Amino acid sequence: MSAAPKRRALSRELIVEVALGVVDTDGLDALSMRRVSQELNTGPASLYAHVGSKEELVGLVLDRVSAELEHPVADPAHWREQLKDFLTRARDDLVAHNDLARAAMISNTPTLPHRLDAAETVATLLKAGGLPDRVVAHGTDLLALYLVASAYEASRRRGPKTSPEQAEAEEYPDGLRGYLASMPADRYPVLLTMLPEMARDAGDERWEFGIDVILAGMEHSAGRLPGAGRAE
Repeated sequence: MSAAPKRRALSRELIVEVALGVVDTDGLDALSMRRVSQELNTGPASLYAHVGSKEELVGLVLDRVSAELEHPVADPAHWREQLKDFLTRARDDLVAHNDLARAAMISNTPTLPHRLDAAETVATLLKAGGLPDRVVAHGTDLLALYLVASAYEASRRRGPKTSPEQAEAEEYPDGLRGYLASMPADRYPVLLTMLPEMARDAGDERWEFGIDVILAGMEHSAGRLPGAGRAE
């Protein structure tokens, strides 16, 4: 008779990995201290010696996902491309983990090491572009909001096929086209002329457009804010 496999020693890292697996498989709503303890074949009380609450666990899971990012060495000649690539990878990493982006919408202020590393990289790349501190501070926050909102929207199209949100997301483009086409032309003439553009699947085009607009606005603001001259 073969021996039963050894139970892995309980640790914060193991708890976070299992929690991330729960989210990947069944979504954020399935995550609980009880569910993780069941996956680990232990009692919920034993988890609290390592993680204080479900809210802390969710924060640790978000930080674990940020640990997957690779951080570029800032190149002033290519800072825009580096920033766009970094933000795109950060968005894609978040979207890859089911509906975890919904948690990031609630906890969008980085306080844990790997999420702070991501904020540091964004700020460093903006500084490499010659932007002043005030613009970098506002811009780092604005880009984080844009990233998380975009990831949340994308995750609605990448969740479990059986989820109501997934079914709704799959029907959305056709429903939008039909709804807009039914609007009275005398009241919404401009929206109706834009119907092909508004309802088409633009892929990453819209995402990249948003980053370009934010960065262009930041560069423009650098010369307009009082005392916000270009960084040397």
